[in-house]
Order: sequence, then C-alpha cells, then structure tokens
Amino acid sequence: MKITFTDKALDYLKRREILNKILILIADDGGGKYSIKGGGCAIGSHFSIIYVDKVDPDYPIKFENNQRINIYTSKYDTTMMGPNLVVDYANASLNLKSDEGLLDGGVDIGNGAELIKAQKNVKMTGVEWRC
Repeated sequence: MKITFTDKALDYLKRREILNKILILIADDGGGKYSIKGGGCAIGSHFSIIYVDKVDPDYPIKFENNQRINIYTSKYDTTMMGPNLVVDYANASLNLKSDEGLLDGGVDIGNGAELIKAQKNVKMTGVEWRC
C-alpha cells in the first residue's frame, strides 16, 4: 500500500511533534484497541492516526511513502481504504483521500499508550449503541 503526505500535512504533523514516531493509520470503528471514536456507526467513515513508541504486531503492514514516515496499518483496516492514499491538511483538519475520493475530512490523532490506558479504565455494562 502507498500513502503520500502533502507538504501541508507534513508541516501539521511536524508541529504536533509526531513525525519522528511510529504511526498507525486505523479505520476508527470504535472496536479497536486504539479507537478514538465510539460505536460501530463509524465503520468506514472515520480514520485516525495513532502514534506509538514501538511497532505493534497487530499492525504489520507498512505503507510505502517517499517521506520516510514509519506508518503502518492492519489487513482489516485496509478493507476501508482505497488505492493511493493521500493525507492533506486543509480547513484546519487532516483529510484522507484515495483514488476513490475523500475518505475522511477530519482525521484524528491519538496517543496509543494513553488510549489503551483509558480503555482499561472504562467498564462497559448495559451499553447500547445506536446509529
């Protein structure tokens, strides 16, 4: 899989101080260990970039890119992505596009360690998700 970051996206990620970290691109469906959004209603319509300290074996697919960014994903997540991904920064947010069009106009960024820690502290009982 190939991914390209525009100059504006690179500048934004540099200002967020995460370009030197390992990144994971997820289809944020509320069910993964790094999910920021909640609920299955987000399947295929929302994506997040998660930064982590080391490569996560659950996300073994490394994206090809000319910017030397260490960014990975999983086979599951690729089913929600199209060919030739492009990350851009416009209208005060990260956008994810493919040859098929706009995938997400508001890609979130999350700290993987903090997301896992937060999920361990949440007990889900009697929760009902509705779309």
